[in-house]
Amino acid sequence: MQLIQGLNRAVTINGGGTATIFRERRWTWREVAERIGRLAGGLAKLGVGPGDRVAILAMNSDRYWEAMYAIPGLGAIMVPLNTRLAPPEIAFMLQDSGAKVWLVDDTFAEMPGKLAGQIPAVAHLVHIGEGPTPAGMIGWESLLDERPAGFGTAGDNDVAGIFYTGGTTGRSKGVMLTHRNLVANAAMVIPAWDYRYDTVYIHCGPMFHLADAASTFAITIVAGTHVFIPRFDPTDLLAEVQRHRVTNCLLVPTMANATANHPDIAKYDISSLRLIPYGASPMPDAVLQKARQTMPGIRFLHVYGMTEASPIVTSMDRSQPEPEGQRAQSCGRPALLVDVRIADAEDREVPRGTVGEVQVRGPNIMKGYWNLPDVTASALRGGWYHSGDGGWMDEDGYVYIVDRFKDMIISGGENIYSAEVESAISTLDGVAEVAVIGIPDEKWGEAVHAVVVPRAGRELSAEAVVAHCRTLIAGYKVPRSVEIRAESLPLSGAGKVLKGPLREKFWAGRSKNVS
Repeated sequence: MQLIQGLNRAVTINGGGTATIFRERRWTWREVAERIGRLAGGLAKLGVGPGDRVAILAMNSDRYWEAMYAIPGLGAIMVPLNTRLAPPEIAFMLQDSGAKVWLVDDTFAEMPGKLAGQIPAVAHLVHIGEGPTPAGMIGWESLLDERPAGFGTAGDNDVAGIFYTGGTTGRSKGVMLTHRNLVANAAMVIPAWDYRYDTVYIHCGPMFHLADAASTFAITIVAGTHVFIPRFDPTDLLAEVQRHRVTNCLLVPTMANATANHPDIAKYDISSLRLIPYGASPMPDAVLQKARQTMPGIRFLHVYGMTEASPIVTSMDRSQPEPEGQRAQSCGRPALLVDVRIADAEDREVPRGTVGEVQVRGPNIMKGYWNLPDVTASALRGGWYHSGDGGWMDEDGYVYIVDRFKDMIISGGENIYSAEVESAISTLDGVAEVAVIGIPDEKWGEAVHAVVVPRAGRELSAEAVVAHCRTLIAGYKVPRSVEIRAESLPLSGAGKVLKGPLREKFWAGRSKNVS
């Protein structure tokens, strides 16, 4: 299995059809295949070969999509970077991956200058944006002046991409996904999300995220059409849906909420939309009802997954008629080719209806974590990926997520690991103890809340904690609320902070401990 096979198929069955649309720029499948071949030739001339890493920090565009085929087509490894990260986080990922080439667009053209001297492995900067090529960078279109590079050297178990996710130990982990992982995931997505030859998919979520990348590869395999907007904006989304008769898009609940409540949604013709998968966090019932009201006739599909699964694990059709009773709270049944079990602390499967850890295996499960063999061995022990999510399964195979065993917060569809935030806060002078937890939030699902104990004789303010965090971590990870606490944090007999008591007052009266 190779990612480039999907592109070859699209050219074979729909060479003259529209492949990509970005504003006024359109390319057919035959044209983009030629462009990708020449782009690969340009990267090869820069010294990129099998196993080399190429990082991407850019907003959505057709050029980003071209890179996601040219890089693995050479047998190299793409490293999409989260556009919301702070400079120190970007520097770490570039250092950790050892990226040889770094692609940046206009939005991030100044980032390399901020990291001068911190990323010695980066030998070339390539401008992937629309404006003039900045000094010291190589222009995107100039790479296409080269002869097309040959494809087909990558093996199905070779790494195609490293996708960084947060780390429970405060260190981001690079998830290694192979060609086989990504192709298998796309093959499972196609029937689950009803992708067809006539599908027009709009990339409105960030392309660095696996939730969108699943469609990147699936739409290509069916030879549909990719439409791109730089970033999520409900007005832009609605306008492009109307303009290009978009049939499918993926939204996280906060995006669905903003779109469904857009004051002018009735002015747009969005009748072409057929299906909207949503994921990253559950859709609040009020948001789902509003979406059904303002976007009638559209199927909504709840998808559960994780980066380590490329990302699909389960899906649940939330269209009318509404699933009855408790089943409406399910995240669905396993995707094709995926095994899911609920296991206890000894990795023994538990009876149906019993809460345990959600464990997954299948051809979409990662090869491992980059440069972290011990963490990889633990996560994949016994041939199952240990998700760290607590859940149960009913007699018909429907999965219900009730808690997270790993210390993670999901806010606005983004995974935030408490340890990362705690690590940042702990470097503030005057901090003695810190614990970060997720608390309910009506808009974001969960919000980051920090409990901070100052050192004896020192004073700290919530404002100082927040300001300090903004210099070190992405804005979405910064605490939305801070409690300055006089007494020490509650500890277990082993000396670990007991976060249960800290969460209790916020989650009291709720049926589950995640939003």
